[in-house]
Amino acid sequence: MKFLKIISILFLLQGCSSNYEWGWYILSPDNIDGLTNLKFLISGITTTIYISVVSIILAMIIGLIVALPSLSNNKFLTYFNITYVEIVRAIPLLVLILWIYYGLPIMIGVSFSPFVSGIIALTISESAFQAEIFRAGINSISKGQHEVSESLGMDFWRKMRLVILPQAIKVVLPAMGNQFVYVLKMSSLVSIIGIGDLTRKANENLYFFNSRIPRANPSSILFCKKIRE
Repeated sequence: MKFLKIISILFLLQGCSSNYEWGWYILSPDNIDGLTNLKFLISGITTTIYISVVSIILAMIIGLIVALPSLSNNKFLTYFNITYVEIVRAIPLLVLILWIYYGLPIMIGVSFSPFVSGIIALTISESAFQAEIFRAGINSISKGQHEVSESLGMDFWRKMRLVILPQAIKVVLPAMGNQFVYVLKMSSLVSIIGIGDLTRKANENLYFFNSRIPRANPSSILFCKKIRE
């Protein structure tokens, strides 16, 4: 909260020290219009959080599936992991969103709603990063753990489920937290296909008000608040 207060004060001081018409009245809770605009912006937070949470969960599942082949001695599986990670990480998220929403209906006749398209794009993009996180976490576990598990007669999947993954998850939790923050911020890109997230709600005020900076600042502050939480 102190962080948000400091940012708000800096914005206000900057507005007082210049000739720019900030127009903070459009977001003031002291009048009906300002209170309505604030509620309108806040209504987008739920969508932003929901998209981010669903995307990161699905990305973790896919990332783990993609990471496991990299542990195999089979070259085909190893190349599959490398190819998937390198290609997906190289595609900008915005391009991926546009391809899924606009490209798939034209190419293969499959279409998704804007909401589903946004989740699919975020999931695919994030899954490559999650795959590398899981791979690094699994590789950080000592070979002794693998050898002990195998000496007890465990097969690969049982060893992973009971011994290796529980330890690896503890190692990768900080990195996963960082990635959730990344997904939360990047989810603002889904507004380009019409999803009513926080960014979209802020942009829609453009049709009613000419002052753009007061419209953008609250959404930035709300993003900062959710990230710090």
